[in-house]
Amino acid sequence: MRIAELYESTQGEGQLTGTDSVFVRTSGCNLRCWFCDTPHTSWQPEGEDLSVEEILGRILQFDTRHVVLTGGEPMLFAELIPLSEALHAAERHITVETAGTLYLPVRCDLMSISPKLANSTPSPADAPRWAERHERTRHAPQVIERLVAEYPYQLKFVVDQPQDCAAIDAYLAQFPQVKRAQVMLMPQGTDPRELTEKSGWLETYCQEHGLTFCPRKQIEWFGMVRGT
Repeated sequence: MRIAELYESTQGEGQLTGTDSVFVRTSGCNLRCWFCDTPHTSWQPEGEDLSVEEILGRILQFDTRHVVLTGGEPMLFAELIPLSEALHAAERHITVETAGTLYLPVRCDLMSISPKLANSTPSPADAPRWAERHERTRHAPQVIERLVAEYPYQLKFVVDQPQDCAAIDAYLAQFPQVKRAQVMLMPQGTDPRELTEKSGWLETYCQEHGLTFCPRKQIEWFGMVRGT
């Protein structure tokens, strides 16, 4: 299992914002979002190959109860199944962060799903091969239905422009079983100034439509720095 990073920090997004957690970041992704904030796990994947036992040993060196299995796309790796089982046996709280395009029968206390809409597709001029593959792969409704049926969940959407909100509404209409209060909209951006500009209108939109506004506190706290 290729691991780009394994570190302790504070969760900056979603229901568990502010929670001290161990982050296990897998390297490798089946998508190529143009705004990916971890290109070292997608566009230029890097990391070291570790066994489940090695990963578990490193995690358990921390006293932190919460563990976040993220990426890249962690659901690419079948090793996630025995790793999550071992973490469950060690009484760790497990969050899996996924784009919702792949399914594995993992142990999970919070399935954090970040569906990718058309606004995530890279420009064909910049990445012709990945633009086609990304657009073909990014939406897997059967996987989304299974994940929200089997696990406690949250859905997180990255919003770049106001018109993205209409696309999110159209997306959610496909899944009437999804509770709107568990849908979180996050501003797209890589610095606090950009996030602040977009947060104003986005937070208002969430209040008016029964959705949850989700600030990206890790950028505010740490900036775009790896291992934070």
